[in-house]
Amino acid sequence: MGDMTNSDFYSKNQRNESSHGGEFGCTMEELRSLMELRGTEAVVKIKETYGDTEAICRRLKTSPVEGLPGTAPDLEKRKQIFGQNFIPPKKPKTFLQLVWEALQDVTLIILEIAAIISLGLSFYHPPGEGNEGCATAQGGAEDEGEAEAGWIEGAAILLSVICVVLVTAFNDWSKEKQFRGLQSRIEQEQKFTVVRAGQVVQIPVAEIVVGDIAQVKYGDLLPADGLFIQGNDLKIDESSLTGESDQVRKSVDKDPMLLSGTHVMEGSGRMLVTAVGVNSQTGIIFTLLGAGGEEEEKKDKKAKQQDGAAAMEMQPLKSAEGGDADDRKKASMHKKEKSVLQGKLTKLAVQIGKAGLVMSAITVIILVLYFTVDTFVVNKKPWLPECTPVYVQYFVKFFIIGVTVLVVAVPEGLPLAVTISLAYSVKKMMKDNNLVRHLDACETMGNATAICSDKTGTLTTNRMTVVQAYVGDVHYKEIPDPSSINTKTMELLVNAIAINSAYTTKILPPEKEGALPRQVGNKTECGLLGFVLDLKQDYEPVRSQMPEEKLYKVYTFNSVRKSMSTVIKLPDESFRMYSKGASEIVLKKCCKILNGAGEPRVFRPRDRDEMVKKVIEPMACDGLRTICVAYRDFPSSPEPDWDNENDILNELTCICVVGIEDPVRPEVPEAIRKCQRAGITVRMVTGDNINTARAIAIKCGIIHPGEDFLCLEGKEFNRRIRNEKGEIEQERIDKIWPKLRVLARSSPTDKHTLVKGIIDSTHTEQRQVVAVTGDGTNDGPALKKADVGFAMGIAGTDVAKEASDIILTDDNFSSIVKAVMWGRNVYDSISKFLQFQLTVNVVAVIVAFTGACITQDSPLKAVQMLWVNLIMDTFASLALATEPPTETLLLRKPYGRNKPLISRTMMKNILGHAVYQLALIFTLLFVGEKMFQIDSGRNAPLHSPPSEHYTIIFNTFVMMQLFNEI
Repeated sequence: MGDMTNSDFYSKNQRNESSHGGEFGCTMEELRSLMELRGTEAVVKIKETYGDTEAICRRLKTSPVEGLPGTAPDLEKRKQIFGQNFIPPKKPKTFLQLVWEALQDVTLIILEIAAIISLGLSFYHPPGEGNEGCATAQGGAEDEGEAEAGWIEGAAILLSVICVVLVTAFNDWSKEKQFRGLQSRIEQEQKFTVVRAGQVVQIPVAEIVVGDIAQVKYGDLLPADGLFIQGNDLKIDESSLTGESDQVRKSVDKDPMLLSGTHVMEGSGRMLVTAVGVNSQTGIIFTLLGAGGEEEEKKDKKAKQQDGAAAMEMQPLKSAEGGDADDRKKASMHKKEKSVLQGKLTKLAVQIGKAGLVMSAITVIILVLYFTVDTFVVNKKPWLPECTPVYVQYFVKFFIIGVTVLVVAVPEGLPLAVTISLAYSVKKMMKDNNLVRHLDACETMGNATAICSDKTGTLTTNRMTVVQAYVGDVHYKEIPDPSSINTKTMELLVNAIAINSAYTTKILPPEKEGALPRQVGNKTECGLLGFVLDLKQDYEPVRSQMPEEKLYKVYTFNSVRKSMSTVIKLPDESFRMYSKGASEIVLKKCCKILNGAGEPRVFRPRDRDEMVKKVIEPMACDGLRTICVAYRDFPSSPEPDWDNENDILNELTCICVVGIEDPVRPEVPEAIRKCQRAGITVRMVTGDNINTARAIAIKCGIIHPGEDFLCLEGKEFNRRIRNEKGEIEQERIDKIWPKLRVLARSSPTDKHTLVKGIIDSTHTEQRQVVAVTGDGTNDGPALKKADVGFAMGIAGTDVAKEASDIILTDDNFSSIVKAVMWGRNVYDSISKFLQFQLTVNVVAVIVAFTGACITQDSPLKAVQMLWVNLIMDTFASLALATEPPTETLLLRKPYGRNKPLISRTMMKNILGHAVYQLALIFTLLFVGEKMFQIDSGRNAPLHSPPSEHYTIIFNTFVMMQLFNEI
């Protein structure tokens, strides 16, 4: 989004404009200004300037039915003139910027200052040096060479600081690089349906060009700006651009403007693409952000340092991802509070830091007091002016010792370990079909206590097949023989199914020999079309006779209607409407039914009740989805009032009821068993009939016969959780959710209510951590509310993916179990690392502190400490953070949100190790010289050479750390 890229972009296009403007009937600028109009203004403008949308199609050399010819030179030319559907991403931070950010660390700054002072003083030989009277601790004479080496310590400290900084920066840089890779992967996965040379093809969003005819349908996120050419009942949520939450109805004559980044909430249709990339409405907003982004950066920097992981929230860079990406960036920062683990770690690091600060302050004070009292009080030395520099050197040395204690106390390795661990897991989770969009989600998943899963496509295969049917008063337990069905009924049935389903839904021949036919589009409709083919009929001729443009009116499926209807005009000018939908809903509206002879007979409420008992419930108890297909004829005059849905969708004639099977995925029961063993409750939330839902839940193992559990329908659930005024009460939800296993016929709001209810519940001693899976546009709110939202990579709509934290690339429930394993693994790796790190810290701090107090000098020097810190932290965190997970992780219950990071056992381990190491080191410190017959290193003078004694201590210390790690 850098300004540069955009301005180049424009100037380049402008240049092209002058030369190529004539090839197409309108320039990029004209189209761009057209897209800025809304509603009626736009209609007027199109009328005045172009005539109608057809004329714009002609000017852009495209056909509303056939689309673009799709030849490479033509596509290239369009990209040249009108730009590509791609928004240049923000430049990543350079390595130097990252280095600079790593240098902002407070402890490092203190160290740098101390090191520089120490360096300065080592080069300054004070005149009073030879003065014997300055200080007693000046002990044995120094070799000249050793005095020269005084600068080594300061330089070494600076060097190790540089190392720490480079390592940190490198880690950040590789993390950023990984995100970019992931980002582009998410983008490449995004495809959109367009018509080229009369064929419907799916192309990556970036390939869309101006003049393309795109097919838009329920759940899409529009990838470019365009004009609505034809379609049914298209409703769009434009809140991402306008902030208005009401759905906007689109029609050719009232409001044909379709804008990039908006969501299709209902209906379907075709649009002519008129602006892409930086020229689309979203692109324009992004460009403005690019300019305004620089100032934002500075404000954000502070916030970002706290959690680099969350700050890199993988912002989809495509314009298709909604114009409010910046608001979303802010929202996503606030949406997830810091992840549980990061919260705990930050708290811990702060506590350790405070303790370290206190220790180091005490150390410095004791050293200074000891020195001054010893020199000036006990030995009654006067303070001579020429000795001042010598004293200053002592004080600096004490200060450095203090800082050393502080450095050792602060575990810089913690954030590093978390980042490495998370980044490693994310990379590996890709192989397990989990595409992680927000880093912390993978660790939250390890704490999940509940999963609310969709049924269709997650627990089941989403390959719908009709296995039972009730036609002409007969209930067939398998596909009926075509000859046993009356020809009139058959013709109606084939027409009703072929015409009253999205024309984008079809059944294609299998890709490989012997495989199943491919189902494209809406799976339920595929099941019905498959039924037509099983009856040895064909739906293609019916569709080519009645192309999509000729459909008179379409009431598309939505979660309120739970049915879909299409009206056609018959040759004699009268109208016929075909309907299909959930059987209990459509049958209520039927007043006739076709009998064995194909003649309609009266269908009374009591017949309906009998049918529900005899046909629908048995089907549902086999785990089948029941769909009713019906029709109704209207006279040509007076023409019915199509907007009055209640009157239209009534007095239907039932053609047949079919039972569609959606088999359970073979690996799901095992995955659910693993979840239950790991202490995670799986609940099924579905829009299906309660009997079907219960049957599938038993097949999956979500419920076991004889257990005490609840299966509720949405209506009943709502009745139980609301008080007299109709408000939702948390206490009422608390009575229900612990036992609830299946919620059937649920609306998207029910799903959201349930998730929110479980998360806000204080009913159990642990706050529940809820994961939700979803694929439909309507699952968005629940996915956002959940602690971890899983969207389906194959069946999921763009809206669902946008709201989710993890995308399941194979739509499979068992991948969720893998995510749980990885999440727990991250948590365990980090506690292992903590245990190791804290042992090092405790020992080092105590040794430095006591050593300094007793012998006036820390046995472990600043440089040595830094070295230990650097090597131990980075390599230990790498080693411990990258252990692969094992199945045994699934045998324990989840840790809660409020379980302390350092458990009892960890405390015991840390203290045990510390005591053992301290005993050894102090033995070496005080009686070491006798054991090894060497000079004592204690009470050495300033700038004295490093003694063998202390070297032994240091090496012992390092070896013990290494073995502790193993």
